[in-house]
Amino acid sequence: MWLPGRTLGLKGASALDAQVWSEFEHNHAIVAPESEALWQARVERGVAVAGSVDSDEARRTETTAQRRVRLGQDYFRRVVLANFNGRCAITGIAHPALLNASHIAPWASDEAHRLDVANGIALNRLHDAAFDKHLITFDEKHRLTVGRRVRDLFGREEAERFFVCEGQRLAEPVRRALSEALLARHREGFARANA
Repeated sequence: MWLPGRTLGLKGASALDAQVWSEFEHNHAIVAPESEALWQARVERGVAVAGSVDSDEARRTETTAQRRVRLGQDYFRRVVLANFNGRCAITGIAHPALLNASHIAPWASDEAHRLDVANGIALNRLHDAAFDKHLITFDEKHRLTVGRRVRDLFGREEAERFFVCEGQRLAEPVRRALSEALLARHREGFARANA
């Protein structure tokens, strides 16, 4: 049976498998938080990130605060990194602490694609920051393009040293292709930022 988003058919898949896959594929805002909660409950077994705060007011360096939390962000990171075999799509770096799941269309500006794996590229922290700020992009053939702003900031030689991968193609995703429409939108933002 062929399932959406797959290049190969899933042998022995039932109609229920197709229904579950379709829900997973199209309802990211609902499925991702549920998936994340199940992952934490079953895999991480409730490992808490708790810290203690020094009660001595004179030496206190931390406090508690209320903040907005991106639900599903851990899920998005896990599926995007898996989509690139746990490696940076440009350099091949495989150390998880040095990798980010970079949104092609930013979280803040595109709610519909926030948790869509087709909106994510596994990038090392330098390339992720540069991509986020439209200092770099990827052309229609998915080759790294370095912008004028990087060259103006660092000079041509330093820019080439920091981004030695210019012209290199992104690694092919293993499960889900990247959204060409979102990449085109990123290139438009890149063009405006580097005009």
